[in-house]
Amino acid sequence: MNRDASRVETFSDGIFAVVVTVMAVELLQNGPARATGEEVPDALLNAWPSYLAYVITFGIAGQIWLGHHNMWRYVVRVDQPLLVFNLLQLLFVATIPFTADLLADNLRAAPTEQRLTAALYVGTVLGEALFFNLSWWWARRRRLLHPDLDPRLARAVSRRLLLRPVLYLVAFAAVFIEPILSLVLYLVLVGLSLIRRPGDLPSSAVWERR
Repeated sequence: MNRDASRVETFSDGIFAVVVTVMAVELLQNGPARATGEEVPDALLNAWPSYLAYVITFGIAGQIWLGHHNMWRYVVRVDQPLLVFNLLQLLFVATIPFTADLLADNLRAAPTEQRLTAALYVGTVLGEALFFNLSWWWARRRRLLHPDLDPRLARAVSRRLLLRPVLYLVAFAAVFIEPILSLVLYLVLVGLSLIRRPGDLPSSAVWERR
């Protein structure tokens, strides 16, 4: 029996809230410590990889949450496979702070460590994007979406979702040129996500699940 999707959204929002909280705690732990004898400006400057990783990871987590919110407002019913796909997506979302911390710690390490941690990071966001795509594909296939949803809009959302993993791979490839360039590209992708696209909430009206 299919059930309403509101509980899934509530649970998912809780996971996103925990992820953001964990990232904030990690940021506090990387604050400028005076015990080392460093002045605050020097301590802040030396900790720049942690701050950069935090900004990028918060942006990616926010991008994922926006996409999740926009997608699930079209879902009116859920079944067991859709619940599993959503749980697997959240598994990767919850792993993002861990891989971001590894990435920050190894930005100034040897190239091998840089590439390994970059691969773990992109593996996390790719895994999330994969199960996001699977969730949308399954909801369309099983007709779990709102019956009034325009099929052309559904196809446009599908194309948009498929583009995200490709862009993540492009950003990862840049790590073999320069790790910092790879991070900058992640920031660019986050910025592009703020541009209104098919499936996003309209700017002057609210689409409500009925």
